Amino acid sequence: MTKKPTYEELEQRIKELEEETFDRKKAEEALRESEEKFRALAENQHDVVWTVNENLEVDYISPSCFRMTGTTVEETMGMNPKEFYTEESYQRVMMKLAEERQKSANEIQPGVLEVDQYHKDGHLFPVEITCTPIIIDNKFIGVQGITRDITERKKAEEEIRKLSIAVEQSPSVIAITDLNGDLEYVNPKFTELTGYTSEEAISENPRILKSGEQADEMYKELWETISSGKIWRGEFHNKKKNGELFWEAASVSPICDKQGKITGYIKVAENISERKLAEEALRESEEKYRTILESIEDGYYEVDIAGKLTFFNDSLCKILGYSKDELMGMNNRQYTDKETAKKVYQIFNKVYTTGIPEKGFHWPIIRRKDGMKVAVEASASLIRNVKDEPIGFRGIVRDISEKRRLEAQLQQASKMEAIATLAGGVAHEFNNALMGVMGNIELLKMNFPEDAGGDKYFEAMKDSGHRMSRLTDQLLAYSQGGKYQPRDLKLDDFVVIETLPILQHDITPTVRVETHFPKDISYISADYAQMQMVLSAILANSNEAIEDEGLIRITAENKDLDEDFAKQHPGLKPGPYVCLTIEDDGKGMDEETKTGIFEPFFTTKFQGRGMGMAAVYGIVKNHDGWISVDSELGKGTTVRIYLPAISAGSKEQEAKAGEQPEIELAIGEGTILMIEDEDVVIEVTQTMLEMLGYRVMVAKTGKDAIHITETFDGQIDLALLDIKLPDMEGGKVYPLIMKARPDLKVIVFSGYSIEGPARKILDAGAQDFIQKPFSLATLSEKLKEVLEGK
Repeated sequence: MTKKPTYEELEQRIKELEEETFDRKKAEEALRESEEKFRALAENQHDVVWTVNENLEVDYISPSCFRMTGTTVEETMGMNPKEFYTEESYQRVMMKLAEERQKSANEIQPGVLEVDQYHKDGHLFPVEITCTPIIIDNKFIGVQGITRDITERKKAEEEIRKLSIAVEQSPSVIAITDLNGDLEYVNPKFTELTGYTSEEAISENPRILKSGEQADEMYKELWETISSGKIWRGEFHNKKKNGELFWEAASVSPICDKQGKITGYIKVAENISERKLAEEALRESEEKYRTILESIEDGYYEVDIAGKLTFFNDSLCKILGYSKDELMGMNNRQYTDKETAKKVYQIFNKVYTTGIPEKGFHWPIIRRKDGMKVAVEASASLIRNVKDEPIGFRGIVRDISEKRRLEAQLQQASKMEAIATLAGGVAHEFNNALMGVMGNIELLKMNFPEDAGGDKYFEAMKDSGHRMSRLTDQLLAYSQGGKYQPRDLKLDDFVVIETLPILQHDITPTVRVETHFPKDISYISADYAQMQMVLSAILANSNEAIEDEGLIRITAENKDLDEDFAKQHPGLKPGPYVCLTIEDDGKGMDEETKTGIFEPFFTTKFQGRGMGMAAVYGIVKNHDGWISVDSELGKGTTVRIYLPAISAGSKEQEAKAGEQPEIELAIGEGTILMIEDEDVVIEVTQTMLEMLGYRVMVAKTGKDAIHITETFDGQIDLALLDIKLPDMEGGKVYPLIMKARPDLKVIVFSGYSIEGPARKILDAGAQDFIQKPFSLATLSEKLKEVLEGK
């Protein structure tokens, strides 16, 4: 039988029950508060908090599930997690939970997995699940966990992965340093270029690469730039581990944290050693190319497709007369006339269309900055870019003005030589005919009664004959004759004292003549009469060119001509000369007139230009001189004559210049062989010789003359030898007759001048020369001088 508890025991039990009830209520309150805190915490989480029961059905999920998956709490409650994940992801989660369930309660650890979860709209997104089995009294009652959306983290990780690969595989050198500049990271390209491994480089300073080839100022500038938060760009001439030098093009930038504070520096560099070598080779090549271009006299040009100059050498500037600044960008239309620009465009268009270079085309006229016209010869070829597209033209421009001038001079000289030959022939025939006229006049006068009143008619005919003789003198002077009697002349006395007074009456009163001759002017060797003819012809032209009042100025100066000047003036030799200048302020001449003034019979509206200037040209040339004419319409004319200077001449010779002394007829005796084919000359000359007391034998051909000298038994004292015979020249007859008669004295007489074939015979030994037409007195004196050996 059970013992009945006492009152005290009951009271004690009640008290214990009250305490248990209080403790339970207190625990329940604590649990309720804890659950509320948990729920508040869970429902305010960004991540999704959830629990599932032993049947793997969701019995709690935080409201953030809607933001993450698009499903509401109500839609999710009671669902199996299998519906959230891919099959693979679900199996991984189950395997992890099974693994943890095998452990004791104290050993269970939260499982962390990255899996793919479905969104309500069907797309997958990566999540991180932290899940733990719930086991109470060794009984599995469910799973609790947290799901986190790691989409952004995965993207960041992918970006970091790609960046890491890019840095590691970068063709550029990448190095990162701390604030002190010590290396914290180098990529494989750094090792490949420098020879230092990553282990060797880390914690070292980049100064291990310094070569000593660059100034300290550059490194100072580098640190000042990057420490101020800016990017430095430049080139390093560094040294590898093995001592080999190399070049880098680098940029060094500060690395900053989110607050903008500099935490380190990064260098990105590219190996440019090969480029530097190529640049140096290119620089040397360009320097060589530029040196060649600047040293050649030809102009080099490059233009764009529009024809604007983009590059050229100094020679082109000289040819065109512009400075480099003025010429840069200039189009060829700006220094050519419209017609030439059109032709040049057609040539360039042809080169552009065909791609074939054009060589040696003439660019007729270029208008220089100073207005001077220049003829050039040019070439053109295409300039192409790396895509083989035409981008412009290049070529050579050669100034051929001097070449053209020399060619014109050569053509002029050839033409003048041909005309001179014709002029000499005309003079010869004319002199032969004139010999008949003047000789017969003289003979007629001698046989005409003195009181018959015919003297004035004879004098008139004689004057006309002398006038015609002077015309032939001009022709002979032009045809390389002219030095009949060279004397030492001093131009000041010759011009001012002896010539101007004679010519002054032919000069218009309103035209003033000024002279200026230095006291030390050199002497020249020249024929007195022919130099008077030169001065007369030029003054006549100057006088005629001045319409009203005007000035003719005659000056002279000593000149030393160098080889360059002589080369530009065919026939001249370097040395001392006297330059006689005659300038007027008259109308001047155009180019056509200037070109033709030295041609015989050339006519213009100015009388006097033509035969006179042709004779002047011949006389000057045959005095071993040179004549030039500068003239422009409306700017007057300047004639310059260069004559070889000699030492001071004989005052006695100077005094005799121009004198025509009286000559008495000298009667002689002996036999003279006249070798002449012209009947009129034979008849007159034979009559003159017989009047002077000589016996005359005549040979009309060279063969006849040779035959006579070889076969005639008697004495032949002298031969008059013409240089032009029907069968052979006098120069060939002379040695043969001298072979037959070594003591024979010979006088060459001819309608040609002394210079030419006659001079060769004289040089071969002939005693003297007499010019046709000649007077009886002149013939008498010549015969006396030669026969008496004077």
